Amino acid sequence: MPYHLEVCIDTIESLPHALAGGATRIELCSSLALGGLTPSFGLMRQAAQRSSVPVYAMIRPRQGDFLYDADDIACMQYDIAAAHQAGLQGVVLGLLTEHGQVDTQRCRKLIEQAHSLGLGVTFHRAFDQCQDAQQALESIIELGCERLLTSGQAPTALQGADLIAELVRQSNGRIAIMAGAGVNAANAPLLAQHTGVTELHLSGKTTRASKMRFIAAQSKMGAAAVDDFVVPVTDRQTIADTASALKSGA
Repeated sequence: MPYHLEVCIDTIESLPHALAGGATRIELCSSLALGGLTPSFGLMRQAAQRSSVPVYAMIRPRQGDFLYDADDIACMQYDIAAAHQAGLQGVVLGLLTEHGQVDTQRCRKLIEQAHSLGLGVTFHRAFDQCQDAQQALESIIELGCERLLTSGQAPTALQGADLIAELVRQSNGRIAIMAGAGVNAANAPLLAQHTGVTELHLSGKTTRASKMRFIAAQSKMGAAAVDDFVVPVTDRQTIADTASALKSGA
């Protein structure tokens, strides 16, 4: 059975590593350390020009929760248009109400915009904050999303595998269920076998040291606990090992 391996990246440097490792789709973000935010237009355009597989842009205008106001929605509309203009194949989004339900009214507005531009739509792990997983899944299917990314409402997909399996059964082919969070070569075959998913999501993230020869260590660009001179990058071997494990063990 063929598997889709979606790799989440937040730098253009990571793209060739993800592709060489065997990614079949890219989720493009900024700030993976914050769970992924909307990438810049420049990053979207570069990825579209260089990728040999579909690229989906995260549409998340800020860190924090998934309860968005009208100004947030306006930002997301511009960003969906930018993803189309950049030449990407899809977008990734998720909006909730204050009571932990899928915000179908506002989601529909954005999803209809994306579909009108020929973009596919993935509903992201905002789902894992929903009160009622089964009800939320039906809402997401009704909205016309092509896939749902979930950890099974657990810290990792392996821990949430039982719920993911239930969602696969409930979906009955109406939407793809993609397992994500903590996916690696050691657990990907087990996840696929136990849950029935054919799509898995990981970042394979690591870091590299800065190539700067001079560093003013006393000057900080952000939070004191963050090293300004560590560059996040996808580890090609991690992706390759996971892709190989899926092919041979699932």
